[in-house]
Amino acid sequence: MSANEHGHAEPKGRYLALLSLSALGVVYGDIGTSVLYTVRESFHHTHGLHPTRDNVLGVLSLIFWALLLVISIKYAIFVLRADNRGEGGILALTSLVTPVGALKKNSRWVLIMLGLFGTALLYGDGMITPVISVLSAVEGLEVATPFFSPYIIPITIAILIGLFWVQKYGTGGVGRIFGPVTLLWFVIIAVLGVMNLVRDFSVLWAMNPLYGARFFIHNGWNGFLVLGSVFLCVTGGEALYADMGHFGRKPIKLAWYWVVLPALLLNYFGQGALLIHNPAAVDNPFYRMVPPWALYPVVVIATMAAVIASQALITGAFSLTMQAVQLGYMPRVQIEHTSSRERGQIYIPAINWVLMISCIGLVLGFRDSTHVAAAYGVAVTTTMVVTTLLLFTVEREKWKWPRLASWSFTAVFLTIDFAFLGANLVKIPHGGWFPLVVGALIFGLMTTWKTGRGILAERMASSTLPVDMFLADVGNNPPHRVRGTAVFMYGNPNGTPPALLHSLKHYQVLHQHTVFLAVMTEEVPHLQGGERTVVQELGHGFYRITLRYGFMEEPDIPAALATIKVDGLDLSPGRTTYFLGRETLIPSSEPGMAKWREQLFALMSRNARPATAFFGLPPNRVVELGAQIRL
Repeated sequence: MSANEHGHAEPKGRYLALLSLSALGVVYGDIGTSVLYTVRESFHHTHGLHPTRDNVLGVLSLIFWALLLVISIKYAIFVLRADNRGEGGILALTSLVTPVGALKKNSRWVLIMLGLFGTALLYGDGMITPVISVLSAVEGLEVATPFFSPYIIPITIAILIGLFWVQKYGTGGVGRIFGPVTLLWFVIIAVLGVMNLVRDFSVLWAMNPLYGARFFIHNGWNGFLVLGSVFLCVTGGEALYADMGHFGRKPIKLAWYWVVLPALLLNYFGQGALLIHNPAAVDNPFYRMVPPWALYPVVVIATMAAVIASQALITGAFSLTMQAVQLGYMPRVQIEHTSSRERGQIYIPAINWVLMISCIGLVLGFRDSTHVAAAYGVAVTTTMVVTTLLLFTVEREKWKWPRLASWSFTAVFLTIDFAFLGANLVKIPHGGWFPLVVGALIFGLMTTWKTGRGILAERMASSTLPVDMFLADVGNNPPHRVRGTAVFMYGNPNGTPPALLHSLKHYQVLHQHTVFLAVMTEEVPHLQGGERTVVQELGHGFYRITLRYGFMEEPDIPAALATIKVDGLDLSPGRTTYFLGRETLIPSSEPGMAKWREQLFALMSRNARPATAFFGLPPNRVVELGAQIRL
């Protein structure tokens, strides 16, 4: 195998094929189920368009060029190159362009805020995607017979409840069938497309961009608004980038160019051929393509594909939350690993149940996929704009592109992104407000937590005794020493842990070996073993240990300390005691945040997962010492 720029072996042969098959299920479930509703929504009666030949060719032209420019070129060729040590996603991209220490630079502050807002919007997307995917699939039963009409919503809710209920058991076993089922789905939609395409090959003329241009000229403002529905065909684009760390760039691109893109285009062109010859099929062109004898099996496969698409969004929300916690943008939450072999398979109960309740509420509120589609797209288009802006910094600083090339690339794709965004803005009164409100709430929580932690660190640092002064005092006035090793955790590696000062004040003793432990999260996804640990002997039985983790890693302090071998330092579990500070936060009128944000930060802090569980510390070896701190 050849190696990429990160030193990892590039997959080849059968392994590459297996990775590409797996990528089909995890990466392309969302964009693969967009054929269920994109054409239908483009000709929805609110747009005032009739499925005439010119209009059908115009919409197909817009869909074709959207898939080509946004997914095939922007994401598959360029965005996938902007990896953070092999990891992708907007939060990883934000960390890539805003290294440590950049917060004080105004331009970097703006980039961080953009990245955080784009990240927050993905939670709103994660609530809407399962709803529109499952609803659109189940609505195929109405095409088969009106008998099922009263049962569409109950069936959809039952499927969603089952989907979220199984999350706690892990998706490892189910995940093995994701790829084959999704491959079957793409084969089916390709075959359905060909069956209808043979009626009228002239729809292939829609690949000529002039048909899209004529569509805008002839339909004016209504033609522009149709872009909001056309955008539905690319709503899974961010998944290509977000899931890059799971599969690598090559399998994702291979699956796209050889399977997903051809299948999508064949199906869209097939729907177009159907509408030209049967305009009445505009109510649900996808299911009207299906022969009556195959309708129920296709509904079943479509529902399975929709569940897989939803699973990918749920898993993405779990991963995104873990990244945000590690980077200090969210409080510690309970994270459960559902596989002893796969590090990326995690389950976060709080996020899972919030998503489930939100999805059920959306189903009951919107009632059908058409109304959900009216809310869908605003968050995704905004995220794509943010990705393009962040990518500009990568082009200039990481790839060293010439000014003309980077500005030209950004101008072209920002024009496309803003066109889609403008067309989607009209959806805000009709439900598009929901993902924006969710995004704003998440953004507020993230910025409040990050700012609050910074203020807390400043308050503690102002009263922290430098390590050198403490060691000098211990040398001049040595206290009584007891057997064993004490580990004092503190985020400031140059300061004396307040818990140590409280302990010494109350107990008047020190352990034979005392460790100052700082756990740092770097703005890279993973660290190698040699990069993780730094040990420094300070004298008088004191040691300073710094443990570094990537933002995709969950810290396990006892396991990391067990790998440290220093003469005279005993870190065995039975002889090591961990001392933690537990702060009680008191909102105040001192400079910092608004009073309501201080109260919110204090509430989030009280409900955060205990440090003992988060760092994997043995509960019977932990001592917590409290302190009150005014914000």
